[in-house]
Amino acid sequence: MKHSRITGAGHYLPERIVTNEDLSSMMNTNDAWIVERTGIRERRWFTPGKETVTSMAKEASEMALKNAGLTAESIDFIVFATITPDYFIPGNGVLLQRELGLQGIGALDIRNACSGFIYALSIADQFIKTGMYRRILVVGAEIQSSALDKSDEGRSSAVIFADGAGAVVLEATDEPGRGILSTHLHADGDHAEELYVKDPGSSRETRISKELIDSGSFNLSMNGNAVFKHAVVRFDEVIREALQANKKEPKDLDLLIPHQANLRISQYIQAKLGLEDRQVYNNITHYGNTTAATIPIAISEALIQEKIHPQDLICLAAFGSGFTWASALIRW
Repeated sequence: MKHSRITGAGHYLPERIVTNEDLSSMMNTNDAWIVERTGIRERRWFTPGKETVTSMAKEASEMALKNAGLTAESIDFIVFATITPDYFIPGNGVLLQRELGLQGIGALDIRNACSGFIYALSIADQFIKTGMYRRILVVGAEIQSSALDKSDEGRSSAVIFADGAGAVVLEATDEPGRGILSTHLHADGDHAEELYVKDPGSSRETRISKELIDSGSFNLSMNGNAVFKHAVVRFDEVIREALQANKKEPKDLDLLIPHQANLRISQYIQAKLGLEDRQVYNNITHYGNTTAATIPIAISEALIQEKIHPQDLICLAAFGSGFTWASALIRW
């Protein structure tokens, strides 16, 4: 059976840097308050008219293809993870396909929020294992800043979320024991409303109305305490699940790349697993939470910084809206 391995990664971040001081001019907050609760000092927000989810994804994809030594024409399929598509319909996969000049190949969209990239990676892995496709472009890209409530009422989420894109090329390999060793996907819809955007929803009498907009139902709603409480449990569980499935222990990890949700969550998980600083990659301090894009951005940066080497054991893990959580264990 074929295995799949990441042969190239790329990322794109908007040029506009928004610091905690910048946010303090928009809402009642300050740098100390934000850093204490999230670990974030700055983030990137897109520039309207200049950047889109598609344009950012294209930049990240072209970088990933270049690093893989491939041209776009060699890609057989696209899996695109985002909850902030450029259009309500269609999804972003076909828009990226058009920009890359790949008309005719399949494009699949994934809406699993913060866990979206690992879900997308797992799906791509299954396609390659079955022999259906040989090279797949897996993308995570988001523009969250345009949906944030930047008033005092929305500050708890407005200080966290940001924009960006990351991509990887997944290729088939015959080399045993290398590439994606296993993926693990979970969800619990009982907690769907703890972190969600209610509208626009098709089950309303009308999808958009002044009354709905005035109600705030188009803004992100997050129960921060509930999210943190569940995240620290599920992160730990799904990382250990991946390790146990491959007869490994935390000490065997060369690098854990967690979804960049909150630096405090990552630090808690690091301590619980007994990992050293060198074994965990965090970049949330500078980029905030870019939802489905955090992990591929981190993979791309870690490769550039030479924190990932051939034969390293890498674990990817995520938790987010749904609730959904997932992990992947990779022998690089």
